[in-house]
Parts: sequence; structure tokens; C-alpha cells
Amino acid sequence: MIEHHRRRLSASAALLLLCCCCWASTAAGAELADKLRDDTELSQSTAKTFRRIMPVRFYSLLEQNPVANSTLSLRSCTIFVPTNEAFQRHRGSTHVLYHIITVALSKDQLPKTVSSDMDGNPPLYITKNRNGDVYVNNARIIPSLTVELTNREGKRQVMHIIDEVLEPLTTLPTAKPDAITNPDAYQFLQQADLLNIGDNRVRTYRSQVALMKKETIYSAPGTHTFLLPVDEGFKLSTRSSLVDAKVIDGHVIPNTVIFTAASQHDEPKTSAAFEDLLKVTVSFFKQKDGKMYVKSNTIIGDAKHPQGVVLAEIVKANIPVRNGVVHLIHRPLMIIDTTVTQFLQKNFGCNSFKDNENGALRKFYEVIMDNGGAVLDDINNLAEVTILAPSNDAWNASSINNIVRDRKKMSEILNMHIIKERLNVEKIRQKNANMIAQVPTVNNRTFLYFNVRGEGSDAVITVEGGGVNATVVQADVAQTNGFVHIIDRVLGVPHTTVLGKLESDPMMSDTYKMGHFSNFNDQLNNTQRRYTFFVPRDKGWQKTELDYPSAHKKLFMRDFAYHSKAILERHLVIADRVFTIKDLAQMSLVSDTVLLPTFRDSLKIKVEEEAGHLHDEYASHEWTGYVIIWNYKKINVYRPDVECTNGIIHVIDYPLLEEKDIVVSGGSYLTESSICIMLANLIMITVAKFLN
Repeated sequence: MIEHHRRRLSASAALLLLCCCCWASTAAGAELADKLRDDTELSQSTAKTFRRIMPVRFYSLLEQNPVANSTLSLRSCTIFVPTNEAFQRHRGSTHVLYHIITVALSKDQLPKTVSSDMDGNPPLYITKNRNGDVYVNNARIIPSLTVELTNREGKRQVMHIIDEVLEPLTTLPTAKPDAITNPDAYQFLQQADLLNIGDNRVRTYRSQVALMKKETIYSAPGTHTFLLPVDEGFKLSTRSSLVDAKVIDGHVIPNTVIFTAASQHDEPKTSAAFEDLLKVTVSFFKQKDGKMYVKSNTIIGDAKHPQGVVLAEIVKANIPVRNGVVHLIHRPLMIIDTTVTQFLQKNFGCNSFKDNENGALRKFYEVIMDNGGAVLDDINNLAEVTILAPSNDAWNASSINNIVRDRKKMSEILNMHIIKERLNVEKIRQKNANMIAQVPTVNNRTFLYFNVRGEGSDAVITVEGGGVNATVVQADVAQTNGFVHIIDRVLGVPHTTVLGKLESDPMMSDTYKMGHFSNFNDQLNNTQRRYTFFVPRDKGWQKTELDYPSAHKKLFMRDFAYHSKAILERHLVIADRVFTIKDLAQMSLVSDTVLLPTFRDSLKIKVEEEAGHLHDEYASHEWTGYVIIWNYKKINVYRPDVECTNGIIHVIDYPLLEEKDIVVSGGSYLTESSICIMLANLIMITVAKFLN
């Protein structure tokens, strides 16, 4: 049956009708339906899939193109067919011959570059990523839908289904026919005004390339990625003068073609500006709103090229040229010429609050302005500043909606995101060398706590403030007077219970482990109660190992879970309200001892303010903190007022513990199993006495 159909159909009709996939009501369409139904190489489910996704529009374009018809009739070829959904998304004309190459290649046979059948034979670039996906330019090949046929001439032909229409670089209708054919990146730069790239212009950058005599880097043969800033990014009058030869090098990724869909996000690539005294990497990343950005990271800088990250939005991506791919970006990379305040106001190139609606930090700026804008003035008055800026998505949390109109509370929250010093990742890492880094915000009584895990590009940086643990999703965005770090949560707006905080915070892991095996933690998810929990940080428990080595060992043994639970219950205040550290200090002024209700008994403490130094060898200034006095011991409050949805945590430097807490008379230790045995014996004695 298959051979019968092959005799009746030319290879051209077979492949064309395969594209139509039975939607056309022609007799030939019916013949293809028979082919799909009878061909033993195609399952019934595959045939149905083809009928569902093959666009009639692409079939029509093939049918109308004599070159395509001739190729399908007489030659081997590979054709890349976009899906219906791809056509629905596509705007503009479709160039059929750019979807055809004149050699039959399966997915595994595709080389890094192939020449299309379009006039001038502009190349198609093949990318194979780590997940095994194969891309043609920016379009992914759907592997399960590849079909191979042989035409009447015995020529092998392959069809790949792709998820995006392939777009070649074309000239404007006003340009002379064949004025530009298959240009390289330098020709693109020279003739950009004649090319179909929307309203984007690159005249300023082109002038700097000519001035610095860097034409050869754009005309170099091979496969490279070129990042070209548009004129919009040079509105600051002095910015163009900062584009020197090294900056131009930093806009080229040599020997690598990167299309946005195929790119490995946040994977640094070596730029052409990577040498002994200057090292610049470039990487791509995507916002949840779908916007693509590129960033330069000057790892090693010099007097003209400071260290730090510069972000730029891609305004037109994936423009194929003869020697690679061009992305137009909204501002130049590497150049640090704005203050933190200007960065927030412009927010990747926006010039007013109205224009800011599409910025990556739009909502952060919006909240600042809705709150009166005073925070922005405060930032502007700081000689050195670091901002932890929540991303747009971070402001979508439901817990924020309840307080966003409370100006006083929002002012406190916004100030929690501001640090009065230049704090990049390297400095955080230095502070984090021996402990979690403690850094004061603009309000000296409020601290942030940084933790760095991993090295290099694999490093994960977290910051805790006001009970919220946030991850830095983009670090070291450099400005002239400081840094901006983009984080994934709004600090100071709790979103987890006491148990959730205990479980996730690296400083409280020992307390969590102890509470877990003793079942103490079970109660901490109860949202009907209000807890005030004095949590010893891990270093506090480690200190008890030096003071009471035997007792410390048994606290973390399951046999002594009874004692561990009793000790933790001493630290947990259960009431109809929470007690901030300031509340407790004020209560201590009224009465010499504050009596707080716990699960079994009550906790007697006193809280005092005390001047001292930050728990940080790198800190250069004093602070006013709090200490707890318990059983004549003075214990520092390391992190006060860690807010949770059902309570508050005060992280303390040492547990409320004495050695006798787990020692019974005679120096023997009472374990949980021994308690059970004693209780069983007691019951037996009681029953025996009753029976007698």
C-alpha cells in the first residue's frame, strides 16, 4: 500500500500535503489522509497529532513558491515547519525558503550552522542545550513529530516541526532590492537604518565603534553573539564618551551563538573583554513577566571600568547575521554612570514614573512613590548605599496587601531594605567567613542577616530581615554610589509560621532538630495561638558543648528527648499576644522581673538595653542592643523581633540552660526510657498494694 501511494504521489505533493495534514479539502488531501492512515511507519496517534498541529497557512506558502516546489520535487532537503500556535503568535511576513535547507538531516545530524535556501543563503544556527533540546535559531524542534520521506527521484527528505516561525534579517520596503544580502554584524551596524528592526537605531554606538577603530570585531568570520545598545540608551550626554575599546569588547561574546530561547539563563559567558587586567562576563536571564535581560559582570576592573553588574533589557532579540546573532539592548553594558536613586527612577532606561511601568523594579518604585517618596530622598542623601530591591513578583504576595496602605508600617519596611554602606557579594562573603553576616539598616536598631552558600556562579545568597528569608536573584548591580541587589521577597512582611521559620532559617537549625525529635515542634504551626519564642542560635548551643560537654551531648540524643522538650518549653511563651523586645524592656522598667507564661510554668526574665559592638569583626561602629537576664546570667539578644504569622522569635546567644537541668541525684541522667520503666514499676507497685 505504501509503495502504491508513493507511485501515485510525487514527493513534492506528499510533503506539501503533509504540511496541510488533511485540513485542505482537495483530493490530494484525501490521499495524504490515506497515507497517514496506512503507512506502517506512522502510528494512528501520530497521524492525529499531525492533523491537529499542521498549519494550512504554511502549506499554502509552500504551494505558491516555485523554488520550494522544485526543491521538493527534485532534491534532498530538510524543511522546518512551524506549528499553528507559532503562526498565531507570529507578526509579519513568513519567508518559506528560510525554512528550507537543501540537504536531508535528522535532528542528530544537524551541524552548528546550515545554509538556508533563501536568496543569499543566510545561515540557520543550531543549538543543542543540556536538556537535549535542539533549536534552529530561536525555534525548538519538537522531536516526536519529525518525519522522513523519499521523493519520486529517490531523494531523502526530512521535516522537523518547530515551535516558532523563523525570521531572517530583511530590509525595509523603502530600501533598494538586494541592497543588503546576508550581512555580517559590521554590515548590520553600518546599514541598520535600512533594515527591518523597528524603530531602533544604533547610530551613537556605531560612531563609537568607528572612533575606536573596532570594526574588525564585528566583521570577524565565525559564530559570535553581538550586543548593540540602541540610541535610547545614550540620553545621558556623557555616556557615549565612556564607550571605549574595552567596553565595545564587552559587548561581544566570541565563538558562541546565543539565541534567547536556547540560552542557559544566568550562565556567564566570557566576553571579548577578558584578559589579565580586565575580566568581563556576559549572561542572559528572564523575568517572570517574560522580558529578557542581559547583564555584564566586571569581575576584575580598573580605573575606567569598575567592578559590578550592569543590566540591560533586550529590546529586539535574535537577529541572525552571517557571523552570528545580534541582540539590540536598551543601554550599554559595563558603564556605571548613575546613582542608586537614578537607577530606581530610570529603572533600566525609563525616564519618568509613567514610563517606569515596564521596569524590572517597577512595583518597588511605585510603593516608594505611593508612600510619599521620602525614602527616595533619604537614599539620595546617602554618600554610600546598598538597596535590597524586591522584584515585581515579590510584591504580589497576599500578605503585603494588608499593609501596603499603612504608610508608617510601609516606611519601616522600606527602610529595612536600605543599608548605609557599599555592600557587594565579595564584602558579604568576607563578613560571612566565620558566621552569618549581621548588617545594620538605616535604622540602627534593625539588622539584616546575610548567608552565602556555594562558590562562584553557583553561590546562593540569602538575607533575613523582619522574619522574612529572601534569596538574592540578581546581585551586585553597580551604581556610582553603591549597589542594588534584587531579591525575591519583601523583607519585614512575614509569610510563615514559627515552625516554618525555625525549619528554614540556617541559624536555628539545632533548635529545630532538638524540637523535632522531642515532638516539641508539633505545636508551632498552630495559628490560633501567639508565641514568643526565645531561640538559641546554633553558636549558642555550641557554646554549651564547652561549658557542659556531657549535658550538651545528651540534649541531642533521642533517649533524652524528655529533657530536651522540657528545656525548649522554658523558651516558649504562650499568651494571647506577642512580646517584642521593646515591650519586654519597657515591662522590665516597671517591674524588676517580668513573668511570662510558658507551657508548664512561667519564665522569669529581665530585658535591658545595653550599648556594645555588632557581633561582627568587620563592624566599625557601636550599637545599642538588648540583653536578657535570667538566673543571674546575662544573654545577648542576637536577632530581636523575627516576626512570624503566629508569633515572634528572639534569637539569643545562649540557651536558658543549666547543667542540673538534665542531671538527677547521684550524678545519673534520667532518660526517656528509664522514665517509662520507673512509671511502669510505680504502676505495678500501686496495683499490687491495691490488690493486697
